[in-house]
Amino acid sequence: MMRILHSLPRTHKLLLLPVATMVTVLGAQKVVNTFEDLQRDQQALDTVLVPLNADASPGLPSLNTKRTAVADALEKANQALDATRVHVPLSELTASEIVDVDFINSAKAEPEIPQTLALPAHGDPSPRNLAEAVIPSIDESAKHMAVVIGTIASGMLDHDGSLMADATSYEEVSENDLDLFAEGPIVLEQEIASNETFVPHWETYTVESGDTFAIMAQQHLEMGYSEVMALLDALPEPRILTNWRVGERFEYQLDEQGDLLALRMMKNARNGYLIERQGDDFEIATIERAGEATQRLFAGTISGSFARSAKATGLNSAEVSKLSRALERKLDFRRDTRGGDRFQVLVESDIIDGKSYDPRVLAVQYEGERMNITIVRNGDDNRFYTPDGESLDPAFNRYPFEGRYRLSSNFNPNRHHPVTGRISPHKGTDFAMPIGTAVQAPANGRVEKVGNHPAAGRYVVIRHDNGYKTRYLHLSKPLVSKGQRVTMGERIALSGNTGRSTGPHLHYEVLVNNSQVNAMKVSLPENQSLQGDQLVAFQRQAEPMLAALESGQTGTVVASTRQQSSVDN
Repeated sequence: MMRILHSLPRTHKLLLLPVATMVTVLGAQKVVNTFEDLQRDQQALDTVLVPLNADASPGLPSLNTKRTAVADALEKANQALDATRVHVPLSELTASEIVDVDFINSAKAEPEIPQTLALPAHGDPSPRNLAEAVIPSIDESAKHMAVVIGTIASGMLDHDGSLMADATSYEEVSENDLDLFAEGPIVLEQEIASNETFVPHWETYTVESGDTFAIMAQQHLEMGYSEVMALLDALPEPRILTNWRVGERFEYQLDEQGDLLALRMMKNARNGYLIERQGDDFEIATIERAGEATQRLFAGTISGSFARSAKATGLNSAEVSKLSRALERKLDFRRDTRGGDRFQVLVESDIIDGKSYDPRVLAVQYEGERMNITIVRNGDDNRFYTPDGESLDPAFNRYPFEGRYRLSSNFNPNRHHPVTGRISPHKGTDFAMPIGTAVQAPANGRVEKVGNHPAAGRYVVIRHDNGYKTRYLHLSKPLVSKGQRVTMGERIALSGNTGRSTGPHLHYEVLVNNSQVNAMKVSLPENQSLQGDQLVAFQRQAEPMLAALESGQTGTVVASTRQQSSVDN
């Protein structure tokens, strides 16, 4: 048999290797089981019954392994198994004819598994036929011995025990595997179970027609009715949950049991609330989205009104309003503007989700037939100055209100009384305005009087720090009290139609040395300007904004924060 295997081509040897190995395994298993049976039956260890084929002949090479008790027992056994098998006394064999077997610990088959493998009596012992046979459980020691014997039987070793030229390994082993088993194989005593930590994630709910928060909270957030009421009571603005619109969205988090952990909702793109469960209570925090500060340059030409011309550049209504307020202290839009005048304005706003919020005018340049002016916002006090540091905020405002209202009656010492027709001097300036319009202090000062008069109606008198005095008549409601300190621009009252008045208006007086003067013509105190280190800091801050105005490149030409600006060329 060995000569036949040895004479086969290499490819045939490799094809027969699995079959030879399996047959050898079964033979090795038989040897082990026979030895075990002899021990169990307390038979004499004179001979070991080794089943051989009729044409088998001795001549297997020695493996030169350490001898064990099993090998000694094999040497002594010499009894025939049955008449159909060859009985070879071991004592008559030469040393090279004895197969030495070195078992690890003890070679043992599972007792409930059959000791022999029933192969087909006829036909090719192919892997498919082998797979259809009853495969016993083989001890690792017997399998190792069988692989070695099968290697010899398949012709991978020469008869003298030396390696053949075409011998090879039957499994690849990487360097990492060698390092891993440097100190022996790794044996896990027990399975290691890893517990995945629960991480809550945000889910989005979209309001549908007919939805109410109370029902939604019970169905999706596992909240009871009392919890819903407690949450609404804790919210500063419960209308955000009770007044829903179809299509509105909010986000929520649930724990492993499906109970509410957190709720996040926005009133608008900038502001909202975050609600988090803390035991049986709710903790509420406000959300303020700052957005990304972005600067844009707009340029236009006067054609018609200033407001219409400004909107034509792409400015929205809020931005046009702030631009008008920045220029109105230096520019009279009805008298000073002319068709063809050019202007540029640098606006900064917060971009949130692609939309612009909270616009801020940073710099304006106006080049007109009657006036040229450039102003820049100072980030330190949020006021406008010329590039030289001159303030646009005077120490005394000309008008005690914001916006523009019709001048219904001028200061006139020779005015005729509207009812009697007699000469009745009008020592103030009247502005027609709706009842409830805010009246502002034109300068810093202290409230001197607050009262109600049959002719003047409700009134307020303020003495200012520069010695001037102002009076406000026919008010609907004073907002200050006697002795109170007020600052420039602070609301002091609401206009009205009290006392002897022919219609809603504000009667405004300016007194210099306790004498009424024309408030529209009197010389007002000089405005305040920046000096020293304040001027240097302002001019350093204004430099990139002025460069943006000079560039003339409309659109998003500057990207910056409020603290630092840079030109995007």
